Amino acid sequence: MYFKQFYLGCLAHASYLIGSDGEAAVVDPQRDVDQYIEEAAAQNLKIKYIIETHLHADFVSGHRELAARTGAEIVFGEKAGAAFPHRAVKDSDELKLGGAKLSIMETPGHTPESICVLVTDTEDADEAAKVLTGDTLFIGDVGRPDLAGGKGYTPQTMAAMMYDTLHNKLLKLDDAVEVYPAHGAGSMCGKNLSSETSSTIGQQRQFNYALQPMSKDEFVRMMTDDLPAAPAYFPKDAEINRTGASPLSELPTLQALTPAEVSQRAHPGEMVLDVRSAADFGAAHVPGSLNIGLGGQFASWAGTLIPMQTPLVIVAESEEKAKEAQTRLARVGLENVKGYLAGGIDAWQTAGLEVMTLPQISVAELKELIESRSDLQVIDVRRPGEYESGHAPRAVTAPLANLADNAPSLELDATKPTAVICAGGYRSSAATSILQPLGFTNLLNVSGGTSAWIKAGYEVEMPAAVGAH
Repeated sequence: MYFKQFYLGCLAHASYLIGSDGEAAVVDPQRDVDQYIEEAAAQNLKIKYIIETHLHADFVSGHRELAARTGAEIVFGEKAGAAFPHRAVKDSDELKLGGAKLSIMETPGHTPESICVLVTDTEDADEAAKVLTGDTLFIGDVGRPDLAGGKGYTPQTMAAMMYDTLHNKLLKLDDAVEVYPAHGAGSMCGKNLSSETSSTIGQQRQFNYALQPMSKDEFVRMMTDDLPAAPAYFPKDAEINRTGASPLSELPTLQALTPAEVSQRAHPGEMVLDVRSAADFGAAHVPGSLNIGLGGQFASWAGTLIPMQTPLVIVAESEEKAKEAQTRLARVGLENVKGYLAGGIDAWQTAGLEVMTLPQISVAELKELIESRSDLQVIDVRRPGEYESGHAPRAVTAPLANLADNAPSLELDATKPTAVICAGGYRSSAATSILQPLGFTNLLNVSGGTSAWIKAGYEVEMPAAVGAH
């Protein structure tokens, strides 16, 4: 049996190709599907099935384009209500791929329609069985239960379903069964995902906090407490996946725009998206532009920070990088790219147009400022759990996902020096680009972030315990 995981870092997303005796299945494909077609051809496999473990909310899937190009059948759990021809499967249904058997398990909890796929090689008794768990069971976590609200389910109802799924189905599997989820660390589909991309049922039984012995009530409470807000684009992407996305080839050709044309578009209602590194953005950028670098979890943050229909103009180092950004934006359903700044920021400056700068400081410089400037403000834009695990002195918490809405409630002085910090300097650069148009005039982006701060051995503060005096 042939088995390959495809891991897409900018979405923390894993998809799979399974093959046997000339037949193949693709599980949870990303929107750009060429790699599955090319890999199947290289292995002399014909794609027979395209299996979706659920209606993904955090990315747009390529199931319809892949089906159109290969003739494969799309497979969903019967509760998905997909609005195109597909095979609706339920508990104990089986799909055959040559000598491989794919057994369907209905596993509601993350969503009502979630399924897992148990893969066994009937021709090799020594080959460990594999379970593709979608967003039901992650490495170190389980799927968040609050994404089905639009279908009339409360998070508590879904968490109770998840408990039953875990204890009555997945934990009944043998410890040696290998676990392959649809997401890894950085995904917003769980709270505590590991950077590992596979495991075993036995390892998860031992180390996954959500699988430890507890009552259903305890589990429901734990799974529904302190959930991070779901990005606004999640329900929109889930609906795109229910109806099926158009092929990527139908995206409009990326237009080269002059600095004058970009300048005309740099107004409320349209957005200039700068996809360069934090250092390059800091050196010079178009006033009012948003910085989400291609080097990090670009697509996830773009989907989180940019309203779905916003017209976008891209600033990148090159046309190639601008095209890459267009493709990666489309993976989360952001398709309204109007063009890119031809010649990049150099052309903008040559045209005599104003640029903004954003100083980058090291953690050593931040430490010096904390010790010498009583008026220094520090904003930590990591997620609440990260902040609570330890932060730089004086840092107030303001998670990036909601920063634009929550900035006024921070009651900070926009004229005072304000250092912005995250784990490594990527999210904090995005945050400075949000704060700058809000009137913050003395921003500093902390390169290396809290990771570098801790590595340097500097003092780390913990939030005061709730109710402490």
